[in-house]
Amino acid sequence: MHPSSAVPRAVPLRAPAAPQTFVAGLVLLALAGIAFWLTADLPRGSLRSAGPGMLPQALAVLIALCGAVLTVSGFLVRGEAIPKGSLRGPVCISLAIAGFALTIKPMSFGALTTPELGLAVAGPLAIFLGGYAAPGARFKPLLLLALTLTPLCMLLFGDMLNLPIPLLPQFLAENLFADWSYKGALRLTAAALLAAALALFLLTRTRGGR
Repeated sequence: MHPSSAVPRAVPLRAPAAPQTFVAGLVLLALAGIAFWLTADLPRGSLRSAGPGMLPQALAVLIALCGAVLTVSGFLVRGEAIPKGSLRGPVCISLAIAGFALTIKPMSFGALTTPELGLAVAGPLAIFLGGYAAPGARFKPLLLLALTLTPLCMLLFGDMLNLPIPLLPQFLAENLFADWSYKGALRLTAAALLAAALALFLLTRTRGGR
């Protein structure tokens, strides 16, 4: 036997047969990991008495399973290659999710703590970052969408579902609404944002009709 025949050969890495599917699976796995990490401190409770962490963590597990299936199938099933510029969508969506999580409430990273900016800032930020995932995104339509969806989310989750969501940056909330009830401040903030959306819509229509 030749001496070199006993030396094991390195197995060459195999490229994914469907790069687009493979990258999509990795993005889902990353998003599921971030979601599970951000909700790790929330109590899950039990099936009879679900805690605030049960639903988001269950969704994170399901998303991770879907990501694992896509990642594996990217090697097994032939599919499309990644076209140029296609990473814009996943990157913008990931930034939107991370930006919302980092600005809605304070988060501690050792000695560093992010500021509490509330839904009035975190909502539009997520809409803008997610909206620019589309190649044809424009500033004014996204601004109108942000000024409309954000107050509707406030009214749905904070007013109707009674979830204690931070509304404004902490320093503004402490100075402007110190003597207000939570729902009073919520409704006033939502009304102000909807009024701004209506004013922007009318202004855009007026200029477009000239």
